[in-house]
Amino acid sequence: MLNKCYIILFAVITFFPVISQETEDLQELDLRLTSYEYPYSVDYFEVNAQQEINEMAYMFIEAENPNGETIMLLHGKNFNGAYWETTIEALSAEGFDVLVPDQIGFGKSSKPNYFQYTFQQLALNTKKLAESLDIEKMNVLGHSMGGMLATRFALMYPENTKNLILVNPIGLEDWKLKIPYQSVNDWYQQELKKDYEAIKSYQKENYYAGDWNEDYAEWAKLLAGWTLSENYPIIAWNAALTYDMILTQPVFYEFSELKVPTLLIIGTRDRTALGKNLVSEEVKATMGLYDQLGEETRNKIPNAKLVEIKDVGHLPHIEAFDRFINPLLEYLQKN
Repeated sequence: MLNKCYIILFAVITFFPVISQETEDLQELDLRLTSYEYPYSVDYFEVNAQQEINEMAYMFIEAENPNGETIMLLHGKNFNGAYWETTIEALSAEGFDVLVPDQIGFGKSSKPNYFQYTFQQLALNTKKLAESLDIEKMNVLGHSMGGMLATRFALMYPENTKNLILVNPIGLEDWKLKIPYQSVNDWYQQELKKDYEAIKSYQKENYYAGDWNEDYAEWAKLLAGWTLSENYPIIAWNAALTYDMILTQPVFYEFSELKVPTLLIIGTRDRTALGKNLVSEEVKATMGLYDQLGEETRNKIPNAKLVEIKDVGHLPHIEAFDRFINPLLEYLQKN
């Protein structure tokens, strides 16, 4: 009889795994994150493109003691403008006006059902937003996918870009040369399968060094909150379209064409690469090697400086803020 009890208990544990406190704390989030508060007030800019009007959310923080310069912060694919909070505070304290947009398809911005995502379109949207605020020239900083967008912006609008800052940008290698082709529908099906544990597992493996903590969990929970919504398929579809944009529109081949001073801030432990789950372990081991990619990219960009942050992963501004912000401010003050 006792043995039967053990068997029953084992079956319960096997088929009904313990739910973590983090999972229990998840809150359902709607398409525009209306219940999620950003650190600064949010305004909206109308983008009239591709025969429809969408809204682009943004924060614009004017410094109390302005130094006459603006810096724009561009978020990554799995993030939104809110994760720049401490960066905004530090830059604003130094006199910079700070512009922080959520790109169409991300954060509090519109999630269109039909939209052709291109970095050129996103760069144009962003330039029009800056023009609406009477910003003619600014420092442009991009993280992760935002680094690809920042690069495209600087290539298209060098006259509007004072300095280009790339923080662990993706696109430092051409992944379509290594992974099998995935259609938008393939990416969409992958997105539909995501939940908090899958998101956390990916970020732990690729993004961060050290133990998982609440600072890291906040951004995983934000993504996972969308998966609880009945409208999650719309989020998943937009995510699939941006995967296709990233893989089919590399900036990798154009770094040598940049005409503006450039700073690379690279956490060397980062191993982020799209499609690693689609290749062999042998190929996977060659992807996302930021301890090599930083220097390789610096050598391609004229007038570029590289700052490597050892033993830090994909998000230096979250994981090691002081080691990120100090070289950034030093560079901006000298340039």
